[in-house]
Amino acid sequence: MTAAFHARYARPSPKSPAPRLPPTSSPALQPSLHARTPISKPQTADAGTQYTPEGYPPTANTLAGSKRRGSSPPAPSMTPRPETNLPERPVHSATPDMSAQGVVAASQNASPSLSKKPRTQPDPNVKIMPLKYETCDPKDLGYLISNMLMELIRLNDKLPLNGRLTRFHSRAPPGISCHDYLQRLIQHATLSPPILLSIVYYIDRLCSLYPSFTISSLTVHRFLITAATVAAKGLSDSFWTNPTYARIGGISVSELATLEMEFLEKVQWRIVPKPEVLVDYYVSLVQRNEGYQLEAATESDPT
Repeated sequence: MTAAFHARYARPSPKSPAPRLPPTSSPALQPSLHARTPISKPQTADAGTQYTPEGYPPTANTLAGSKRRGSSPPAPSMTPRPETNLPERPVHSATPDMSAQGVVAASQNASPSLSKKPRTQPDPNVKIMPLKYETCDPKDLGYLISNMLMELIRLNDKLPLNGRLTRFHSRAPPGISCHDYLQRLIQHATLSPPILLSIVYYIDRLCSLYPSFTISSLTVHRFLITAATVAAKGLSDSFWTNPTYARIGGISVSELATLEMEFLEKVQWRIVPKPEVLVDYYVSLVQRNEGYQLEAATESDPT
């Protein structure tokens, strides 16, 4: 055993030939009994069938599926959803032909990309006024009143005077327009909406009780400063003094006092109108101007 050990594991000398090891047979590799499972590519659905809006056919958008290779698996067929009776959305429009049935029929005849229901948008050229005149902008209300005054001036300037002059008549029309003069009073005399509507009320009352008075280019300016002074004193808890109103109106203090007394006598000292009267004047002013419109009433607002 010792000789065999040394003969097998001894270090060979340079003179002795290298020992040869007997060849050993390596065990043969046996094939695996388990069959290899083929790697399958993930199934991807067509991009056009990922989302289908209601009312569109399943094949409404097939651009993504047409770019795929021909060896890709076909897209799974999708069964159309059963149609459900959804409530129709009301279409707010002033024209009678824009009803709910008309919009639905038009959308069915149009192409799928243009079959959305049109949305009604408010006219940007129309100014929406609040339902309550107390919350409206005095400048907007002054614009409505000045338009009404200009209509009266155009009509009454055509009539002859026939010698019927009042304290409100001037020798010549002032250089400032009716609109600019009223806006000046609103800004510097801080006229509120009730005061402005009371001025309109005074026009009807003064014309009915004082036949010689008419709104014209000769009387409108003196009437406005006088009516604004009387209405502010009768309706407001705080108001300016006569020198302030006279300076804003461009007349003297004595002339304003004379016009104020003349005005109170002609209207019989009844200068406080009823609230419902002011509401009627406000609605009438808004309705007669095409560029203005009252806002829609809600359920909480009284009708």
